[in-house]
Amino acid sequence: MTIINTVEDLRVLAKKRVPRMFYDYADAGSWTESTYRANTEDFAKIKFRQRVAVNLADRSTRSVMIGEDVAMPVALAPTGLTGMQHADGEILAARAAEKFGVPFTLSTMSICSIEDVAANTTRPFWFQLYVMRDRAFIERLIERARVARCSALVLTLDLQVLGQRHKDIRNGMTAPPRMTMANILNLMTKPRWCMGMLGTQRRSFGNIVGHASDVSDMSSLSSWTSQQFDPALSWDDVEWIKRRWGGKLIIKGIMDPEDARLAADSGADALIVSNHGGRQLDGAQSSIEALPAIVDEVGQRIEVHMDGGIRSGQDVIRALALGAKGVYIGRPFLYGLGAMGEAGVTRCLEIIRNELDLTMAFCGLRDVTRVDRRILLPSTCPPGCR
Repeated sequence: MTIINTVEDLRVLAKKRVPRMFYDYADAGSWTESTYRANTEDFAKIKFRQRVAVNLADRSTRSVMIGEDVAMPVALAPTGLTGMQHADGEILAARAAEKFGVPFTLSTMSICSIEDVAANTTRPFWFQLYVMRDRAFIERLIERARVARCSALVLTLDLQVLGQRHKDIRNGMTAPPRMTMANILNLMTKPRWCMGMLGTQRRSFGNIVGHASDVSDMSSLSSWTSQQFDPALSWDDVEWIKRRWGGKLIIKGIMDPEDARLAADSGADALIVSNHGGRQLDGAQSSIEALPAIVDEVGQRIEVHMDGGIRSGQDVIRALALGAKGVYIGRPFLYGLGAMGEAGVTRCLEIIRNELDLTMAFCGLRDVTRVDRRILLPSTCPPGCR
């Protein structure tokens, strides 16, 4: 029996069980992957101040993100092709998040559709939106999210053009996978994954196929997506989407204080400091390095969240100490999903909460909402951290 004590344990097991092209899709960055690596490495440089002889009884990790009570200030990030890590992956992850008490964010590029997830959960989830050239499709997508009772719209701004991801190119990544000899040989080593996929009808992009004009099957999807990401996206489009949506809006992909000011000016409820997990601009700074300057710039005007590189509850508390009001995990929950399905996502959340709780205690705190920069050694914080 495999013992799972860390997110790394889940990653190792997922790598054994998930087909190579989909594991690589989740666990890779663009170009040389320098930003992908920096996202995790820069967390480890930040050191804690350990305190003793403090009353640590009755600790709490409960918090609030955009007005919603959460079991800990952690949300599941929007991740494309989640349903290719495990059959019906988005449904399973959403169920695990609901039971645990944290938000789940469904990607536009999901395998299970908005309606699939809504039909299989009882708690409102969040929906992530990419802006396509086909604005009529975007209007319909926003309306579908509203009908599904999504409680927040997460608008991603950093995918106007697609980063060059060498592993995806080498693997010829498609969903579902093409039946090439290399893929067939790899799939033969993943019987658990194959059996799961044989048991579901959800194998294509559920939010797009049959909903977008001229996209009726997977063969027409590829050409549609290559043409649809909109390089002309501007803050005027953000204003238009905010009016169309009318609910809570989170802007994802902010890495610069000037863009943070524009996000705050837009009237959004929160922004996410994010470099897309190192999958877009290779050579950009890590998310945790960018966080303090953005918090100092706009933290009094808009709720600041972050993602990128979090692999433990200790990373969560580091981000909170530097001013984030919440964080998002993508790869960790995908590892759990690929390794063990819904139970793996739950185990991932348990690991992170336990590590968050223990680290908070060692730093002399009982309430996660009281975490601030005083628990860190100043000399180890990112440049510009005051």
